[in-house]
Amino acid sequence: MSPTSETAQGGRRLVIVESPAKAKTIKGYLGPGYVVEASVGHIRDLPNGAAEVPEKYTGEVRRLGVDVEHDFQPVYVVNADKKAQVRKLKEQLAESDELYLATDEDREGEAIAWHLLEVLKPKVPVHRMVFHEITKDAIRDAVANPRELNQRMVDAQETRRILDRLYGYEVSPVLWKKVMPRLSAGRVQSVATRLVVERERERRAFTSAEYWDLTGTFSTGRAGDSSDPSSFTARLNTVAGQRVAQGRDFGSDGRLKSAQSQVLHLDEANARALAAALEHTVFAVRAVESKPYRRSPYAPFRTTTLQQEASRKLGFGAKATMQVAQKLYENGFITYMRTDSTTLSETAVTAARAQVTQLYGASYLPDKPRVYAGKVKNAQEAHEAIRPSGDRFRTPAETGLTGDQFRLYELIWKRTVASQMKDATGNSVTVRIGGTASDGRDAEFTASGKTITFHGFMKAYVEGADDPNAELDDRERRLPQVSEGDRLAAEEISVDGHATKPPARYTEASLVKELEEREIGRPSTYASIIGTILDRGYVFKKGTALVPSFLSFAVVNLLEKHFGQLVDYDFTAKMEDDLDCIARGEAQAVPWLKRFYFGEGAAGDHLGGLKALVTDLGAIDAREISSFPVGNGIVLRVGRYGPYIERGEKDTEGHQRADVPDDLAPDELTVEHAEELLAKPSGDFMLGTDPDSGHEIVAKDGRYGPYVTEVLPEGTPKTGKNAVKPRTASLFKSMSLDTVTLADALRLMSLPRVVGTDAEGVEITAQNGRYGPYLKKGTDSRSLENEEQLFSITLDEALAIYAQPKQRGRAAAKPPLKELGTDPVSERPVVVKDGRFGPYVTDGETNATLRTDDSVETITPERGYELLAEKRAKGPAKKTAKKAPAKKAPAKKATATKKATAAKKTTATAAKTAAKKTTTAKTAAKKTATATARTAAKKTTAAAPGAED
Repeated sequence: MSPTSETAQGGRRLVIVESPAKAKTIKGYLGPGYVVEASVGHIRDLPNGAAEVPEKYTGEVRRLGVDVEHDFQPVYVVNADKKAQVRKLKEQLAESDELYLATDEDREGEAIAWHLLEVLKPKVPVHRMVFHEITKDAIRDAVANPRELNQRMVDAQETRRILDRLYGYEVSPVLWKKVMPRLSAGRVQSVATRLVVERERERRAFTSAEYWDLTGTFSTGRAGDSSDPSSFTARLNTVAGQRVAQGRDFGSDGRLKSAQSQVLHLDEANARALAAALEHTVFAVRAVESKPYRRSPYAPFRTTTLQQEASRKLGFGAKATMQVAQKLYENGFITYMRTDSTTLSETAVTAARAQVTQLYGASYLPDKPRVYAGKVKNAQEAHEAIRPSGDRFRTPAETGLTGDQFRLYELIWKRTVASQMKDATGNSVTVRIGGTASDGRDAEFTASGKTITFHGFMKAYVEGADDPNAELDDRERRLPQVSEGDRLAAEEISVDGHATKPPARYTEASLVKELEEREIGRPSTYASIIGTILDRGYVFKKGTALVPSFLSFAVVNLLEKHFGQLVDYDFTAKMEDDLDCIARGEAQAVPWLKRFYFGEGAAGDHLGGLKALVTDLGAIDAREISSFPVGNGIVLRVGRYGPYIERGEKDTEGHQRADVPDDLAPDELTVEHAEELLAKPSGDFMLGTDPDSGHEIVAKDGRYGPYVTEVLPEGTPKTGKNAVKPRTASLFKSMSLDTVTLADALRLMSLPRVVGTDAEGVEITAQNGRYGPYLKKGTDSRSLENEEQLFSITLDEALAIYAQPKQRGRAAAKPPLKELGTDPVSERPVVVKDGRFGPYVTDGETNATLRTDDSVETITPERGYELLAEKRAKGPAKKTAKKAPAKKAPAKKATATKKATAAKKTTATAAKTAAKKTTTAKTAAKKTATATARTAAKKTTAAAPGAED
């Protein structure tokens, strides 16, 4: 049935989607007989704590939210912040003749639709409405061709949700007891953290190797041009027939992988000696090898490839990419952005091919449409690849988009169009140049070149690379047109030293790629997984690199030693296969959960019984789990308040201890660095005794910086109404713990200082506050220029400051702390500034506060651009509307109308009751509207498929 004015006469239809933005867009495509409302993500889920569990449940059910003794029956509760929305949906449904459930067509969307049915209990016909793009034709087609709810998808999603609940709620408490409170474990997040930790272990164990080689600049002796250069560079390949060692020949231990006889390892002295011996050598071309070059276009985007490419090219994190893509989808610009598929519909192929012809010409269009086979094992959902929506693609300029949405749409549009273009073709050439050194050794150099004769799809799009030094596909390297036997003159022979590098840390893009290649988790969940391990403090960022914290080392150490199976890569991938079997109806959920949780019937099976693993914790030594040897008797320990290093046992002679900075990468904690940390003054610095009070004065390094304080005598009451607080003062910025003196401390603790009184006798004091030094007179405060003025400012100077009009609004802008470069999105200069709440990056339009793991000194341009991208993706902060003051009801005239008749009293009472009902209804409507507004902002996380991982 088509959504037209005619169908409206047949009744009122309620369409429920997931997000308010999507509801607004879809409403515009439907007729007046349709009401479109949003569920705002899930309306119910497993309880977040025992307090949310209905009272009839006790014991393990109350703790887990799952009745493991009765076929793993889940306990579902309506989320507290969704109750008002559920009421609204019920009210709308009561006035409707049909219900269309239009949530996303994936496991999560199917589950949301099922929960809506369970909670709303409709008594009208129900239809499952699905679409992959939000366009007029797609929405109308979806209304006209609904389907039934897919119960198998619901069961698969429910099994996944229960599995993740059992994993998290059983393993996390072990981390609380043995490592640190408030930690979390998760089926996929723990494995992702292990990957990052293992890469850091490789970096810590890595030994760099030094090797040398030669680079020659050779000239043909003729004038050159852009197509035929006169000179080129070539790298030394062999000496006396023996291949010269390169970085790939060395292992992580710094030694050659091959036997010494197979490769020649040049050191600096030998390399320089060879260069000198080749100084007067006559060189000639020994061989020219030419091969045809062909490069095919890349497949259209799916979720993971979009995240990777947006990271490489736009500097977006996975989370920011999905937030921007969600907005593009909801506003009808792209197809559904959570997909494993690289398939394009016939409509999309036609649209792409039309734009190829229109924009690049028929010579760039292949004879037949290109078809891309899926590479993802057990690919989920019957979606297309991510592409521009509609049967005609809007060019980026036609969309009217700006900022991050424009940039991401342009990326998707280019990739889609390029996928239907011809191959790039050309030639790759290798030239070998040889000569004999004065010491009789033969030396051969090689050079490689590439020319592209037909750019094909590269006219539209070239994929980025994870390695910033990698050469992109469209980069040409032209060599001179030479033939075998041609003589060449060596203009220069340079000696080059190299050192092997440890394996690169994961970035968000490369971690997503690794997880997908290992078939761990679902691609739609990777953004939330990476977000989780960042938020939990298991991983922090340095530039774009993901660096594991020392805390994550302790967590992974415990999981590997005592729950090895749960973080085994093959085991986790096999679990995905099992869940996919359940989704296809090839396995039953309850028997599988019994094997996983209780180990029933799991003999020789990859499932072993989670409950038994978490029951006996006696073998877990908490201190051992969180201790890691550094060397020279130094041990790193992860304590409840952060990492620290120590040498020797506590309370023994020679014991040393020092805190480790939170932002120190584990591979940077060398023995030398540890020795430096231990050598730094730490603990309490005894400065002397206050001659007035007799109390000892100490300097300390506290959580909020260095400070001085007095030590009160034993027995001084610390609580109650007679409690005495020690005098304390923060050090000035110009002071340090190493140099502060007793005199400095006494001066600092003398603050606030009375400067004097004004003409009216009001006292003026100089004080040091959270935002710097200032004067205070009554309630009137004025900032001082520097901390030293606290002691030097005179009464006359203070009065002169107060004589000036008080500055309103913002103070003069502070100079930037650091310049980062030009933002690739806004194309504005990005700088780091110091704000009221700490340092932040800004491009003049968008401000983003630096995170805990960022610092002004170490932040890179890429990290700055990423913070701005994430801030833009969130959109502007929503302002809470001020409530209008309630109007007071007019005073009752009861006293003036005491002689009113009984009938009048009855009428007044009835009117009063009616007014009350009206007010109650208005209040309820207000509350519902407010709740809806509050929850709308949570759409991205609440409705993100696979958020349970």
